[in-house]
Amino acid sequence: MVQLACHPEQAYFAQRRTWASRALRRALCAALLARLARFLIKLHAAPNIVRASLPPPVYNHRFSGMEATSTYDRPMDAGTNRVLLLLGLSVVINYIDRSNLSIAAPLIKDEIGITAAQLGTLLSAFFWTYSVMHLVSGWLVDHFDVKWVFGLGFLAWSGTTAITGLLHGFAALLAARIVLGLGEAVSFPSYGKIICTYFDEEHRGFANAVIVSGLALGPAAGFMVGGSVVSRFGWRPFFIVVGVAGLLWLLPWASWMPGRDAALAEAPSPFSGMFAIVRRRSAWGMWICHFALAYPLYFLLTWLPFYLNRARGLSLNQTARIAAAVFLTHATSSAVVGKLADRWIATGSSVTLIRKTLAVVGSILVGLFLVAAVLAPANLYAWMLVLVGASMGFTGTCLYSAAQTLAGPRMAGRWTGLQQCMGNLSGAAAPAATGFLLQRTGNFHSAFYLAALVSVAGAFSWLVVVGPLQTLQWKDDPA
Repeated sequence: MVQLACHPEQAYFAQRRTWASRALRRALCAALLARLARFLIKLHAAPNIVRASLPPPVYNHRFSGMEATSTYDRPMDAGTNRVLLLLGLSVVINYIDRSNLSIAAPLIKDEIGITAAQLGTLLSAFFWTYSVMHLVSGWLVDHFDVKWVFGLGFLAWSGTTAITGLLHGFAALLAARIVLGLGEAVSFPSYGKIICTYFDEEHRGFANAVIVSGLALGPAAGFMVGGSVVSRFGWRPFFIVVGVAGLLWLLPWASWMPGRDAALAEAPSPFSGMFAIVRRRSAWGMWICHFALAYPLYFLLTWLPFYLNRARGLSLNQTARIAAAVFLTHATSSAVVGKLADRWIATGSSVTLIRKTLAVVGSILVGLFLVAAVLAPANLYAWMLVLVGASMGFTGTCLYSAAQTLAGPRMAGRWTGLQQCMGNLSGAAAPAATGFLLQRTGNFHSAFYLAALVSVAGAFSWLVVVGPLQTLQWKDDPA
């Protein structure tokens, strides 16, 4: 191709227009993030959202042949908003740390010379320990002070992220991803325990929306900032800075999060009560729903940058902007849907009807837009991906709110841990299956179709397998 010579003055003004365009896009993204933050704060400013004015929650249920009273027997009062803010921020950090490998995937693949299947193994290795460790972490937050259990897990995963930037070779990176999964496994059982203990049913939608919004804002921030940083400075400085900066979160957490007043009576083993959960049909239904939601989420989280860069031919900066838009839309949708669901429930409407309706609609839309995205032409596929993110917001808040309702405060940690364990098997399956299909077919069509099919299966589980959304009665269990 022959390029025409360009007058120096024309080249100068063309470069100025490029700089202005980049600055405008960055300013718009920053403004959108700021507006979302103000929206979340405004929504949460309602004085009746938190149970600060209600009697302290005291739970005195018999379970596993033991009588135990929860020591979370005092509300967080004025500090609750700060703690909820910290929880939301921790999810942002959590998902930046687990998604940063996908941001740097093209560079890492070329630097250490691995195949697409090996890259899929690296992307899925995190979930090998992350899923299984939830069985233990759910028990830990039910029987030890969640403040310190969560704090230690946070220390482990942020430290591992920083160390990853110093590693070389496939085996070392694989080991780091496995350790990262161990640390992050304490997060969602901790969120479930805190929200289920301190928030009423009609207020859990927004509290969970903060968590799900953070879940989406993490990748959005990671892709938007990380894409530019990685393309300019390389992937190693990005990992080190993100890991070290994340450790600063521990300072306000140690100061603001109240600890327990006394030690809970401990169950005989980490598996105490698990059999009681396993025997419930709704538990199996929620596992399927969680798997069906998480599979397309982790498919996008791990492979979307690679797909946009290699299949659609975008630069790293262009890839980062589209990926950030997908997850930013997910965050906004989660916040809005969570708040609207709370207001709908506050009018006296059926919790089962509201949460299941939103979840089913969201699951079906995710599947439809995933198929549309891979088939769409160049001028439409990005919009289809953004609509996938918006549809995920319908299901995410309902998933965690429903689990907390079914489990009740006494069993929230173990239920969440078991559900996270089963549902996040998709985190190991999606990256590996995508890598296998990509290597076998040479394109992403089969991978998108599979993710869509799994999402639609979640709608079926919400309708047929999950029962009424009301707190289950837990009887003595010999386990």
